[in-house]
Amino acid sequence: MLSRRLPSTAVSFSWRRSRLPNLVPTQTVQMVQTSLESLSVCPNKVCMIAFCYSTSPQISADLTDSIPQPPSKQGPLQPGLYLVGTPIGNLEDITLRALRVLKSANVILSEDTRHSGKLLHHYNIKTPLLSYHKFNETQREQTVLKRLKEGEIVALISDAGMPGISDPGTELAKLCVHENIPVIPIPGPSAFVAALSASGLSTDEFTFVGFLSKHAGSRRERLMVSANEATTQIFYVPPHKLRQFLGEASSLFGVTRQCVIAREITKVHEEFWRGTLGEAEEVFSTRTPRGEITVLVERKENSPVETPSESQLEDELRDLISNGHSLSTIVEHFIEENSQWHLVMDMMQQMDLIMEVLVGAVPRHTRTTILTRKGCLSCASGRGITWLGRLTQDSLLFMTTFKPYVLSFSAVSLDHERWGV
Repeated sequence: MLSRRLPSTAVSFSWRRSRLPNLVPTQTVQMVQTSLESLSVCPNKVCMIAFCYSTSPQISADLTDSIPQPPSKQGPLQPGLYLVGTPIGNLEDITLRALRVLKSANVILSEDTRHSGKLLHHYNIKTPLLSYHKFNETQREQTVLKRLKEGEIVALISDAGMPGISDPGTELAKLCVHENIPVIPIPGPSAFVAALSASGLSTDEFTFVGFLSKHAGSRRERLMVSANEATTQIFYVPPHKLRQFLGEASSLFGVTRQCVIAREITKVHEEFWRGTLGEAEEVFSTRTPRGEITVLVERKENSPVETPSESQLEDELRDLISNGHSLSTIVEHFIEENSQWHLVMDMMQQMDLIMEVLVGAVPRHTRTTILTRKGCLSCASGRGITWLGRLTQDSLLFMTTFKPYVLSFSAVSLDHERWGV
């Protein structure tokens, strides 16, 4: 006898009639009660019982093993672009909503049609596939936009995870937003989120960097920024570049910084390696891992900053000057590195490097202007100060800009004796 618990309070029973030739109603009720108890169902609360008798020697597996699914309460899908998350390794991680969208779509845009075809075949999805990857996305965009404007449902999937996250999809989503075409996310698995949750590192704040640049200079600049951030840093690293990454990270983050190397997440050979960057560099110098790799590096701990003395500041200032650094570089360095920048500015004025330091207020910002014999400097990133020239015999005109808006024009009186003009 086969029994199966259905949604709500319905229970279905089926058995071969040949095995129960002389079954009487009383015995049937007893069998049902026993079966209900085995399913942890109270017989008094069952509102429907269905019986199925079969005289054939076997019962079809399709009939006994398929469980009716409750109808969706969301109604038909609206036309638009659906960004559908797909499994990152284990096919069971796909959501019911994702399956519904993929089955209902007019077309599925896929990063690799052969790879995605396996997923669709596994779930018996017959929706047509259309390739969409970084090498043809520009050519595909107008065709896809036309179909979307005609009211079609277009689903976009990547090989694994969410489209647009280190995968194609960002530009198409931007175009759809610009054209007022609905963009609907269908959340799914994400490798870096899964790795972070199981890493044991801080999850309060984190920075997802993704894949680093192929160019050594750009890669080093990004790592220098990450090394000083007080957030967990997350990188995607190709297996053949793991040694290079660990070598560069060790030199910039420090060999004692904790890290986690997550590999083949949700797959059969899933692995989480934990240790310091120095230990990781040593371990993986003789080992080449396979599969998708996510590297997480612990955040930089904030430590009390020792306030430098006036003599230390002066020595540092003279070193920068002797090494040939420009005045603007020196100013930026001291503004970013030292809380005693007013003292530094006074010292630079005494050394005749700076003529005036002006601080004024503009909406929501503080404007700091440094006047030199060659013009004006800005000591705040993201702010541009342009010297427009002489306004009168006794003043200079410059403007302060906060891109893309010009917020103020200023006139500065000149001390002819100090400026020599």
